This record gives sequence, structure tokens and C-alpha cells, in this order.
Amino acid sequence: MRSLRNTCGLACLFGLALYGGCAVGPNYKRPVVDTPGNYRFDPTQTTNSLGDLPWWEVFKDPMLQELIRTALTNNYDLKQAVARVEQARQQVTVARAPLFPQIGYGGDVGRGKNALFNAPVANNATASSAQVNINAVWEIDFWGRIRRLTEAARAQYLATDEARRGVTITLVSDVASAYFQLLDLDAELAIQQAATNAYAGSYRIFNDRRINGVASKLETDRAWAALANAAAVIPQLELQIATTENQINVLLGQNPGPIARGSLTNEPPFPPEIPAGLPSALLQRRPDVLASEQSLVAANANIGASFANFFPQIGLTTFLGKVSPELSMVTGGSANAWNVGATIAGPIFQGGQLRAQYRAAKAKFDESKAAYEQTVLTALQEVSNALISRQKFSETLVYDNQAVASLTSSVELATERYLNGKSSYFEVLQAQQELYPTQRAASQSQVGELIAVVQLYRALGGGWEAAEQSSLEK
Repeated sequence: MRSLRNTCGLACLFGLALYGGCAVGPNYKRPVVDTPGNYRFDPTQTTNSLGDLPWWEVFKDPMLQELIRTALTNNYDLKQAVARVEQARQQVTVARAPLFPQIGYGGDVGRGKNALFNAPVANNATASSAQVNINAVWEIDFWGRIRRLTEAARAQYLATDEARRGVTITLVSDVASAYFQLLDLDAELAIQQAATNAYAGSYRIFNDRRINGVASKLETDRAWAALANAAAVIPQLELQIATTENQINVLLGQNPGPIARGSLTNEPPFPPEIPAGLPSALLQRRPDVLASEQSLVAANANIGASFANFFPQIGLTTFLGKVSPELSMVTGGSANAWNVGATIAGPIFQGGQLRAQYRAAKAKFDESKAAYEQTVLTALQEVSNALISRQKFSETLVYDNQAVASLTSSVELATERYLNGKSSYFEVLQAQQELYPTQRAASQSQVGELIAVVQLYRALGGGWEAAEQSSLEK
């Protein structure tokens, strides 16, 4: 037994020495990407960014915040993403397990004729057999194959976790965008209902004047057509409201139903200047960029793992147990058996399989590198698009509001002139037909600016963190 302990001790020291060696294959280095010094369409260059803020400091509408909290708790896409993270985390343990000795046990008891034992038995004699053992196998990671596989599994786990964070940010932005669209539809419905009421009032005036012989049937027919056209839009808007509410309910993980909300006129405005930060910071914050880089790390590690397959695998084995043709000898403490050994196995001819696997791993790295660079480029594009969208929607809204003010005044003047007999009905109709679509356009521009900020927040990588969310809820 002393010899066994000495042998096992030497084997452990040998294994630890080898474990401290270098793993074959290239070590990961982040690719150099060409990032500009500032975003296009960003008027200011600052180090702080909208993406650094948690969502509850960006979206300050209390009703919207409650919807987002519900979505983060109940959304099924997010639940699936969390489950995928747990799967990837457990795969890291699976990949790392071969670094440690694999210990198992076994045993069997039997009785029969013509069995083969260490001790001679008579022909056709009935005999018993018994075996109980504990065995251990340990692959010495001399070339770093297991360490590279563990590195790849860990990178995949981190990539999955970043994908989960991406789902979270997308969920927050989708709820906010749908909420703002719902507010816009409410505002458009109110405008359309006001337009319908106005056309109805005009029709009554024209119809009364026709009855009194002052107006013609042409004017009343045109007034009725304008009323009918305005009323026809209301069911379409109500349909869009219902489907948008259903969309939000799906994001919230609940059955279709009405959504509690505020109004567009009471929506807290965003600050006039929203910093985007530096493009270089985007590489450290945006989830899809980070996930793509971790996939690149995994591909790099798999190159080393496939290269290690060219070298022999070295392992240690040990066996400790009892073997006897009689069960009484096993239970009685005799029939001890043990063995300590080393194994080595390596390839000689594989028909080009190992070389093909190694080349495939390098090609996978090249693919992942191109995907990472493309993800960075797409991220810069989305930030720039969101910046210009917000800027142009803001400019459009200024002109829309000016047009609404002027057209509101023109409708009042045209109606007054018509009642005084100074103009025809067509002047009133033209003013009304220009006013109400412009009011709806102004509402759409306002919501377009709000959604552009949501898209910018999402493009910058958001700022949602679980620790901050927990502290907020407390």
C-alpha cells in the first residue's frame, strides 16, 4: 500500500506540473476595427452616453415603467434567453470536468459452471465469483486541449449571457416603442373624431342653408362626402389601437386586453441634447458586439483544441478493489487487488481527418472575425440612423406645429367668411381638409422623435443592470 501511495503522489505532482504548462494554439487578441472618433450626425462629442443610463431614468412615464417591469418579469422570450444562459453555464462545467480525475466504482457477483478464475477449479464444477473496485482515470492535459475546450465553452456562455442582455434591451425598447405608437394612435383618433364632428357641423349648416334656398345640393353633397370620409378613418384607427394593445400584451406575457396609458400631451419630454458618447465605448457596452466577440474567442480556442488532437493523449489509471472466486473472501477482507498505470494514445493515420478539422476551425475563426467586424459596422450605422432620425423628426415637428396653427386660423376665417356670404363652401372644405391631416402629421412627428430616442438607446446598448433594477424595486 505504501508503494501505491507513493506512486499516486508522484502521478499527482506530475499532473500538476503538466497542467501549469502552456496550451497549444493561438492566444486570443481582439481584432483592430476602424471606429471613427465621433458618430455621424452627433453634434457634440462627449464621453458620457445615453446608453449608460438605466431604462427607468430614460423612460419617466410611470405607466410605461410599470409595463416594462411587467415585461421583464413575464416575457417568454426573456425566460427562454435566461434558460439558454443556464444551459451554457453548465456546459462550462462539462468541458472543465476532464481536468480532474474521473473516479468511479464497480462490482459484480455471480455463480456458474466452467467460469474462469485465478484459482483452478474442477471441470463442470459450480463456482462463485465476486468483484468490488474503485477506479480512476485522469487525462493529463499536457497540450492544453481540455483547457482550450473549457475556454471555448466559457466564451460561449458569456456570449449567451450577452445575448440575454440583448433580449432584455430589445424588450424594453419594443415595449416603449409600442407604447408611444399607442399614444400616437390615441391622439390621431381624437383628431379624427374632432374632424368628423367638425364635418358634421358643417354639413348641418350647409343642409340648413340648402333647405332655406341659400346653398346648393352640390355643397351639401360635398359636405356629406367629407363627413363620411372622416368617419371611415375612425374604425381603421380603432383597429390599429386594438392590435397595438395586443402586441404590448404579448410582450408583457399576458392575454390580450386593454392597456392602461397616459396621453401624448402629458408625456415627459426627453432633454433637448442627448449625448451618444464615443464609438469606442460602443464595443464595450452593446450586447450583440460583445456576444459576437465572445463567439470569436470561442472560435480561437477551438483552433488550439483541434491542433492539440495531433499530439498524443497521456493519462493515468488506477484500480483498487477485491477480486475473488468466493464471496466470503471479499467480505472477509482478503483478495485485495490494485493497479496503477499510465496510458498514451495518439494518431498515426486518420485519412486527413485531423488536418481537415484544424483547417475548419481556422475557417470558423475567419468567419467569426468577419461577423464581429460586420456587427461593429452595423452598430455604428444604427446609432447614426437614430441620431439623424431624431434630428429630422424634431425639425419636422416645428414646421408641422406652425402649419397646424396657421390652418386652424384659416378654418375659422373661412367658416366666418362663408357664413357672411363672402366665400364659397369649397374654401371652408379646403381649409378643413388641410388642417386635420396636418394635425395627424404633427402627432406622428412627435411620436417619431420619441421612438427615435428609443432606437438610439437600443443602438447604444442600453443600460439595464439586474443589480440596479433590484435596488430600484426595493
